Amino acid sequence: MDRGLYIAASGMLAEQLRQDLLANDLANVNTPGYKADRASQASFGDVLLENSATGSVVGPMSMGTQIASVVTDTQQAALQQTDEPMDVAIEGDAYLEVQTPAGVRYSRGGRLLVDPQGHLATTAGYPLLDAAGNPITVGKETGVEIATDGTVSVDGKAAGKLALVALTGVAKQGDSVLTGTPSTPTGAVAVRQGMLEASGVDAGRVMVDMLISMRSFEASQRVLHAIDDSLGRAVNAAGSVTGG
Repeated sequence: MDRGLYIAASGMLAEQLRQDLLANDLANVNTPGYKADRASQASFGDVLLENSATGSVVGPMSMGTQIASVVTDTQQAALQQTDEPMDVAIEGDAYLEVQTPAGVRYSRGGRLLVDPQGHLATTAGYPLLDAAGNPITVGKETGVEIATDGTVSVDGKAAGKLALVALTGVAKQGDSVLTGTPSTPTGAVAVRQGMLEASGVDAGRVMVDMLISMRSFEASQRVLHAIDDSLGRAVNAAGSVTGG
């Protein structure tokens, strides 16, 4: 089988995955605290071609391409004023700790609510945790105040303090939560009540990247069709010679 078919097909598969990531980013262009993904490609490796008749080296040829890694862009997006008391944004390199069915995860999505158990939680229903790993109970949404250091008060009485951690090795688990290795933040960190961090998606950049990816996919598709047509003509020609 012609190696070119596999090379073209691998390029199409890589661009298909890239388009899936870009489409997901575009769908979350208005999701507070969302972090965009970046995909990088790498070659499978090269094969050294030689002339079978003379043994002379023709040169290397790629074996195809693949998505080598998907990296989440954790750069802080702009903070937007909402004046909603249940909205919070984190200024600085830190994340909120939340309890999910899969364990402790991390988020910068600061649109909050009070769950049926009276815990301060994300809109996905994940309770926010304090430094001891316990949910913060507020009981109601009115009278909730969150200080810049993360201290939560209800009607002037302290209810707990948000756990704020730095992360390394960040990876997504869904659109709203992240995994990683937590540590104590080293820089200045402040919690801003009545604000939200915008989505980290640049819609203009995503649209340009999607067009580039689609053109690359189409180019690989044309190469695959061209090779397939050439093989088909070769088979037909061989059959005609044999039949004659």
